[in-house]
Amino acid sequence: MKYIISFLIRFVPRKYLQLVSGIGLKFLGLFYRGNNVECPISGKTYSKFLPYGRIHPRENALCPDSQSLERHRLMWLFLKEKTDFFQAPLKVLHIAPEVCFIHRFENLKNLQEYITADLESPLAKVKMDIHQMPFEDNHFDVVFCNHVMEHVDDDLQAMREIRRVLKQTGWAIIQSPMDLSLATTYEDKTIISPQEREKAFGQNDHVRMYGRDYAQRLSLAGFRVVEDEYVKQLPPEKVKRYALPADEIIYHCFKN
Repeated sequence: MKYIISFLIRFVPRKYLQLVSGIGLKFLGLFYRGNNVECPISGKTYSKFLPYGRIHPRENALCPDSQSLERHRLMWLFLKEKTDFFQAPLKVLHIAPEVCFIHRFENLKNLQEYITADLESPLAKVKMDIHQMPFEDNHFDVVFCNHVMEHVDDDLQAMREIRRVLKQTGWAIIQSPMDLSLATTYEDKTIISPQEREKAFGQNDHVRMYGRDYAQRLSLAGFRVVEDEYVKQLPPEKVKRYALPADEIIYHCFKN
């Protein structure tokens, strides 16, 4: 199973897989019935989650129902327990929206505005280039932009654009894949072939691999960055129950 999933996500972008894989994943979920793990987004329980990953698939990663991965489940808990996202009247921009969140966020009565946007994703309602977004200054209370910066030509410009469209009191969550063994972000614009990019950056459509300086790069765009190790504040049994990423840092970025 893990090799089939690995093959599909290696050669078919996740944003397209999310459109067509829902029914198939729910069918596979029938074979994973149980109560060992739980998705906090959907509330569904399983004996374990499905494997997921391009080259070395991670066990116990993908929820068959919500299609959430470890990082999505962590973000959901973070939003519930450490922000007012589910209560406050907010205008929200969701860049490269994840299928596990879209409909749930659309149904939140407290959100005054919820806009999904991306250059290519068929899940997004607004087509845009993150380097020059078609939104006015100081418009949104919250921006989500996860696993995007490793794809874009100029990540600092993209970060500045997110800051520009945020209200003065606004905040963003901007997550990216990282290699914590790297002190500084690795990028090389001469690496252009998909094979070499996969080798250098972990995926054939990535153009950089972020290191431990990721928060500093966000700060260069003008953000005040809180590196929140929220997952390490949770009881081990909760981390296990929800199959959360043990070392994920949440980059909570504030405009002011």
